[in-house]
Amino acid sequence: MLFEAPEGPAKGTLVFAHGAGANMETPFMARVAAGCVARGIAVARFEFAYMAGRRDGGKKRPPPRADKLIVEFSEALNEALARSDLPDGPVLIGGKSMGGRVAAMLSGTDDLSSRVKGVACLGYPFHPPGKPDAWRLAPLEEARLPVLIAQGERDTFGTRAEIEALALPAHCRIVWLSDGNHDLAPRGKAEATWSGNLEKTAEAISGFVEGLGQG
Repeated sequence: MLFEAPEGPAKGTLVFAHGAGANMETPFMARVAAGCVARGIAVARFEFAYMAGRRDGGKKRPPPRADKLIVEFSEALNEALARSDLPDGPVLIGGKSMGGRVAAMLSGTDDLSSRVKGVACLGYPFHPPGKPDAWRLAPLEEARLPVLIAQGERDTFGTRAEIEALALPAHCRIVWLSDGNHDLAPRGKAEATWSGNLEKTAEAISGFVEGLGQG
């Protein structure tokens, strides 16, 4: 687990999981974490066992089914909650793509700590690329906490046009990142920049945490 905290008072904590194919130290994970820390949010990044195994020279196996990772996310959450240096304030569970999906699944279970107040899904995998009818909406529909989704407008796992045609649950809020792909990055010809989209994402998480703290 990589734990980063702001130098001054913190407004909350994000327990942050990676996506299916890349570890917790990718530029995406690091830059989102840095943006959150700069805005007063502590971040605890962690890896699921299959990904950590790759660091030890293990085979590059695909991840287990998302529902098989709920227990691991819960264990990582408990590890973060047990830290003596964990700030007061709301705790978010969330992640990149698959990590966010697992967080949403965890939020629908019965044994979640009362300190957890919300879910942050960055690039939610609404459906597999090229399979727009294979929806993965159940984790969002069954979540028992407010859900923030930061989604690229042209994400192949769920574009803006596709998602705006859906009726998402009232507890889900989407922030759209201009011309963003699954990593929230725009094309080179776009006016938006990846740095700007990641900053907007961190700002949205900050506002989300502040709202939860007032609830």
